[in-house]
Amino acid sequence: MKKFVIAGLMIAGLMPFASQAGGASKLSVKESVEINAKADEVWSKVSNFGDLGAWHPAVKTTEIIGGTNNKKGAVRLLTLQDNGTIKEELESYNPARRSFSYKIIEGVLPVSNYHSTVVVQSISKGKCKVVWSGTFKRKDTSDSPAKGQGDEDATNTITAVYKGGLENLKKITETK
Repeated sequence: MKKFVIAGLMIAGLMPFASQAGGASKLSVKESVEINAKADEVWSKVSNFGDLGAWHPAVKTTEIIGGTNNKKGAVRLLTLQDNGTIKEELESYNPARRSFSYKIIEGVLPVSNYHSTVVVQSISKGKCKVVWSGTFKRKDTSDSPAKGQGDEDATNTITAVYKGGLENLKKITETK
């Protein structure tokens, strides 16, 4: 009996390592920006799931191709400036909390299992903070990912997406 307990403890101790072997680990990125504008004003810019291009410079067009805009289950097709595409599905939408969450269904980014949340938080009467966070795995789940498909590449890509969008949002909101 003692052998079984020891073997069970050894196996349980190795379980966290087994989930990382032979595949990509879960990654995350969180970026934020403070904007000198009321939270409701900023929310009005970011809240339209059907128009990411209104504030993100990498997006040429956004089209709702399934469901109803700003309702759980809505699917949008983003066409990027380089004509690459990303299909995303809205997972939750909460105007009272000024937040929404979505996932990538398919696309050109080097990520898989991507889930993201955008939140606009009031700091003071004329200032807010926008937080964009996400979790994902790299798309190439092999032990030796192809060049440009590793954990660092996936993290750097998502960081650049978030920073580019948030910096532009600040710029277009504060210079109105």
